[in-house]
Amino acid sequence: MSKSPRSKPLIWTVTLAVVLGAVFGLYWFQPWKLVTETVVDEAVPVVDGPPASLPSGPAEPATAASPTAVPTPVEPSPSRTGNRLLAAGEFVTHEHDTSGVAQVVELPDGRRQLVLRDLATSNGPDLRVWLTDQPVLPGVAGWRVFDDGEWVELGRLKGNRGTQAYDIPASVDLTALTSVSIWCKRFSVSFGAAGLAA
Repeated sequence: MSKSPRSKPLIWTVTLAVVLGAVFGLYWFQPWKLVTETVVDEAVPVVDGPPASLPSGPAEPATAASPTAVPTPVEPSPSRTGNRLLAAGEFVTHEHDTSGVAQVVELPDGRRQLVLRDLATSNGPDLRVWLTDQPVLPGVAGWRVFDDGEWVELGRLKGNRGTQAYDIPASVDLTALTSVSIWCKRFSVSFGAAGLAA
C-alpha cells in the first residue's frame, strides 16, 4: 500500500519543525555550558590592608630626663598601591552554587572597577555582571529581584571561574547601587549575588 502523495509534504513539514525546534532549544538553553567552564585570571588592582591605627593607650608622663617629652602620634602607613577599597562583599548562592568576593576599587586616577576575586559559579547562557540597588536575599526569594529596580550592566561575565575586573562608568552613582549580581539575562535570574558594604 503506497503512501498518499499528500503525506510527503506533511512528513517533511513535521521533520523540519522538529529539527528547527531542536536547533532553537540548543541555542536558547546551551546545555553544554553546564559541563564546561571558562576560567579567567586577570591582573586586577591590589588593595592594601587598612592603615595602622593610632595608639589608644594613655600618653606617658614626662620624666626628669626629658621634661618636655611629648608622645609622638603614629602616622598611618601610606598606601603602597594608591588603590582604595570603596566597598566589598561575599557572594551568596542563588540559582547556582556561587562563591567569591566582590570589591569596588578606586584607582589612583579616579577610575573605579568592580573586581570579582576567586569567583566560582556555573556557566550559562547570556550571563552578565550587574550593579543594582536591590538587597541580596538568600534562597529562592533572591533569584529574580535584581531587575525590579535600578541596575547598571558592566558587561558579559568573562568567566564563571577566576578573578576578573570590570570598569564602572564615571556616571554611575555607587551610593545608590549596593549589590552585584551574576545575572542570566536570557532567563531573568541571578546565579549568585553579593551585597556591597563600605
